[in-house]
This record gives sequence, structure tokens and C-alpha cells, in this order.
Amino acid sequence: MPLLEQLLLQLGGELVGVMLAVLIGLLVLWVLVSIPVWIAAKILTLGKAKFTRAMLVTAVGPIIYAIVFLVSVTVLSAAFGDGPWLVALAFVIAFVAWIGVFKKGFKTGWLRALGIAILATLVFAVLGIIVTLIIQAIVPGTPPITPFPLQQA
Repeated sequence: MPLLEQLLLQLGGELVGVMLAVLIGLLVLWVLVSIPVWIAAKILTLGKAKFTRAMLVTAVGPIIYAIVFLVSVTVLSAAFGDGPWLVALAFVIAFVAWIGVFKKGFKTGWLRALGIAILATLVFAVLGIIVTLIIQAIVPGTPPITPFPLQQA
């Protein structure tokens, strides 16, 4: 029995290490993505944007996006059946909702909010790849944070 207990403790410790690495990675990614969003918002709102607001909007935006996307797909599928155009329409609806979060969060117009959202998307993708590569170099076996298969890169 002591061998089994030791094995379970070792596996549990590795799992805690992986979970801690993922949480730290997501926190670092959130802060890193908030910085360029804040800079873009500061420029596009003529200096009115605050960093805390950028962090809030950066956290809330993807959550609203995901909720609106899932609800849109569900409602559109129930009303019109399945089809790739429904998913594409749901993506558009969710992106407009995300822009609305930026618009409301930074008290700006739709065009400036669109500029901030596009910049946030690009920066999130690039930083997500970088943070994932760093975490996977430090903690081998860590699942990727991004949907990209980076293990083959």
C-alpha cells in the first residue's frame, strides 16, 4: 500500500503543478492582453481609458462573446436547423456583442470600439501562443491554453 500512496501523492503533486501553471499563465495572459488594449483604448478615446477598465473589459468581453455565441447557435439551430451559415452568423452576432462591451466599457463609438476589439484579438492570439510556449517549456505536459497545436511547432 505505501507504494500506491506514494504514486497517488506524486501524481496529485504533478496535477497541482500543471493546474497552477495554467492558472498563472492565464493570469499573465490577461494582464499582458490588457496592456495593449489599454494603450489602444487610451489612443482611441483620447486619453480617457484607465488600465483597470481595460482589465475589466478584457475579462468580460470574451465571456459575453462566448455566451452570445452559444445562445445564438442554439436559437438559430432551433429555428432554422443545422448549417455552416448559422455558425458564421452566430460568430458575427457574438463579435458585435463583444464590440458592444468595448463600446460600453470605454464609453466610445462603434468604430473606435471595433478598432480596440480587432487589436485585442490580434494581441490575444500572439500573446497566447507565446505564453503557451513558455509554460510548456517550464512544465512539460501542460495542456495548451490556445487552440493551436503548438506541440508540433
